[in-house]
Amino acid sequence: MFRPDLRGKPVVVLSNNDGFIVSRTREAKALGIPDLAAYFQVEDLLRKHDVAVFSSNYPLYGDLSARVMTTLKSFSPNVEVYSIDEMFLDLDGIRTDLSTIGHDIKDTLWSHIRIPVGVGIAPTKVLSKLANRAAKAIPKANGVCVLDSPFKQQWLMQRMPVIKVWGIAKRLAIRLEAMNIKTAWDLANANPKIVRRCTSVCVERIIQELNGIPCLELEDEPGAKKQIYCTRSFEHKTTDLQPILNAISLYAARAAEKLRQQSHLVRTIHVFLHTSPFAPGYFDKAITVQLPYPTDDTRIITQQAKSAIAALYQPGHLFVKAGIGLIELLDKKFHQHDFWQQPQSAGNNSLMQVVDRINQRHGKGKIFLAAQGMSTPWAMRQCHRSPEYTTKWTDIPCVSA
Repeated sequence: MFRPDLRGKPVVVLSNNDGFIVSRTREAKALGIPDLAAYFQVEDLLRKHDVAVFSSNYPLYGDLSARVMTTLKSFSPNVEVYSIDEMFLDLDGIRTDLSTIGHDIKDTLWSHIRIPVGVGIAPTKVLSKLANRAAKAIPKANGVCVLDSPFKQQWLMQRMPVIKVWGIAKRLAIRLEAMNIKTAWDLANANPKIVRRCTSVCVERIIQELNGIPCLELEDEPGAKKQIYCTRSFEHKTTDLQPILNAISLYAARAAEKLRQQSHLVRTIHVFLHTSPFAPGYFDKAITVQLPYPTDDTRIITQQAKSAIAALYQPGHLFVKAGIGLIELLDKKFHQHDFWQQPQSAGNNSLMQVVDRINQRHGKGKIFLAAQGMSTPWAMRQCHRSPEYTTKWTDIPCVSA
């Protein structure tokens, strides 16, 4: 979008801490660069072919995703934001030719945002996912695939391995292949009751969806998370306790913020600390901590997380990663307090609301606990990070006319 000079050239994007390749353009795939390869293992290959390498840039990706989703909502009032780069639209009742709508969606997103997309249209969510794969894989589709007839659906399913079906992971695909179910067409023609006995009700629903029977409705609002984890690898390995305490304080604050966003309280947290599994003397320890009472207060969660990390820490090890998980969540709206247990005070609730409003208005992390420290020597390594073109004033492109 902001580097048109890279269009048609090999590009890869790295995971947290510049560890692995998590996204590749078609040109990068053609060079034989494997998916999820460790960056250091293919660095010479990338340099040899002059591949553009970028670190993760979540603020930029999130903002562009929001722009795409907002634009898509103009095509249908009933939508489901499935992930950062996927959305389902309900086109039921629209009388315009579906192929025309698909190309209109694709062309509008390119014109308004310069984001290329694939559009798959079909009677069910599972079939639409298959159509989307075809839209991107078949050159003649030109980015749009409409499965509006049984013949088209059968033609595609006969050529689609069962592991490519939405909801069928690698282990499940192996079990299905043992039942002589190797393609999406085989799965569509399998007896759903028999398959359910050997797998689950989810696979039965997938079979129904492959046969054009909707079983998966659009979800207007994503469900609340049942667990919230925040974990990162450090840029530099450390043997000192203080940087680890600073890091776990930041992770606890971010997890608590996500907890308040979904209006939940946490009763139990899970904290872990480990060294590199590839280094000798591997150290990996974790602890589960019961909080004094269900809370969403960053200060209490941070205090308990720091105590847990201090208990896990052992000098002499080169630690590479720490994290916290909020694992026993309670809906704040329906939570019934214990008569004998002190609940979170109204003052704590008000304070957390003020902190969240300040950070929402003036930017993430504008106000934070001193326990996080003023510097971040343990922060993620992002040596190839692109500018935040749309979310940071200093990175906004300047145009001279």
